[in-house]
Amino acid sequence: MAIHNDTGKAGEKAAVQFLEQKGYEILEENWVFRKSEVDIVALQSNTIIFIEVKTRSSVAFGMPEEFVSEAKQRQLELAAQAYIEIMDHKGEIRFDIVAVLLTKDNQFKINHIEDAFWPYA
Repeated sequence: MAIHNDTGKAGEKAAVQFLEQKGYEILEENWVFRKSEVDIVALQSNTIIFIEVKTRSSVAFGMPEEFVSEAKQRQLELAAQAYIEIMDHKGEIRFDIVAVLLTKDNQFKINHIEDAFWPYA
């Protein structure tokens, strides 16, 4: 596996631990619907949160959260619609980003952006 894939997986693991410590219930990790993937599906109160995790080892080209493109947001929306239908969820939903920066001393600096975007219709 490429180093960037290892970094991404480690970032997702750190994000799950971070969210659990904040009291989120993790429902799914790497949930796939057709060509769309949601890194984390979590539950808080009666709100299902679809979470995109972006991990970077440098900010030379921008902050991790800046790499959640409009196309990715649309894919997340499609996957979220499918998930809601499959699970027959009647409550609120939200789209978050967890930006993970791997520091030089191999620590994770995490920025959780709640309600980060609303995908395009």
